[in-house]
Amino acid sequence: MDKRLYPYIEVNDEVITLSSTNKPAKILLVSASVGDGHTQAALAIKAAIENHAPATVQVVDFMAGENSYLNTLVKDVYLKLIDIFPDMYDLLYRFSQMPLPGSKVQSLMAISMKRSMLTLINTHRPDVIICTHPFPCGAAAYLKRTHRITHPLIGVITDFAIHRFWRYNETDMYFVATPELKQKLATQGISLPRIHATGIPVSPKFSYIPEQAELTILRQQLGFSNNQPILLIMGGGLGLGDLEQAVLALDALLLPFNLVVVAGRNANLRRKLLTKTYSCAHPLKVFGYTRHVPELMSVADLLITKPGALTISEALSMRLPQLLYQAIPGHEEENAAYLTRKGAAHWAHNSQTLATTVNKLLTNPAQLDYMREMAALIAHPTASQTIATTLWQELFQTDTALSR
Repeated sequence: MDKRLYPYIEVNDEVITLSSTNKPAKILLVSASVGDGHTQAALAIKAAIENHAPATVQVVDFMAGENSYLNTLVKDVYLKLIDIFPDMYDLLYRFSQMPLPGSKVQSLMAISMKRSMLTLINTHRPDVIICTHPFPCGAAAYLKRTHRITHPLIGVITDFAIHRFWRYNETDMYFVATPELKQKLATQGISLPRIHATGIPVSPKFSYIPEQAELTILRQQLGFSNNQPILLIMGGGLGLGDLEQAVLALDALLLPFNLVVVAGRNANLRRKLLTKTYSCAHPLKVFGYTRHVPELMSVADLLITKPGALTISEALSMRLPQLLYQAIPGHEEENAAYLTRKGAAHWAHNSQTLATTVNKLLTNPAQLDYMREMAALIAHPTASQTIATTLWQELFQTDTALSR
């Protein structure tokens, strides 16, 4: 495929091809609102590309209701499974990883969602498609396999694990979190030149470490006039997990500390936690969905969170020690295992272990310092910029075809 600078789209009978002109590149970033992380990764990439090159970048939600009733149904079922029936989700996750049945499920998902992807392509007329979730990637890969489109297709894997739903020969380029994942993907049939180990893309806001004077001001803005440690508790953008039980378990500890809880878009959870602000033995601040996560992470001494890959990658960039709690079976368990293995986090499997581990960490400052050092070693705060640079160099500044 000719990749001379600034291709544009021609649509003939729904078969889309690229040709050369001097128009700015149009890039379609397809996310999926099954959690906030995939969208945050897409927004970080969008900002990095637009800062790097003359391109227009559109971020769309593949699971949005106006896009497809089927996609919305899949999203609702997924969220109910992980929230109410996590054991069933675990079973389905592992079943879909198996070679024979997994491949059939993979193909079925791609085929069932192809029309939604084609609608997005015809609406936005992009030059390049980038996916931060495997469902739109699979649908676009099917369209390429059946010669409906010829767009460069990019997959950005936003976990510290690779599900088989990500693996398609039609994906021209992959960005993965670690060198280990690059090697793993290569053993599964994807050629090494197509795989880039860049880290998971996060906003540049998470690369700034405030000075002590700024931290003092932030503590005061939160209403904490003491010098006690701050524990930041998060359940992701959707506020999943039993954060209420976590607060109760921690409040039973006799150690002095402050609690900050981010309930995300879970309004019911936020209301429940707000009723406890007067009865808690420890100072407690409760937020809903907030854009001030970088500030909260910068002032925190320990993050307690479900191990969504974006949240833990943001914390790594801030060199924030992590205590991982209530992982979703499958990908989040693998995220937790990776950070624990690297020494940047501890993993608590229940509220009792959570409280015990917090007690051990807060009474052992040297262990927290070690976790900060390990976080700094594996963090990739500039991953989004690296992805943008690599994309531009390989897609638009060379006349050679993408390596297959």
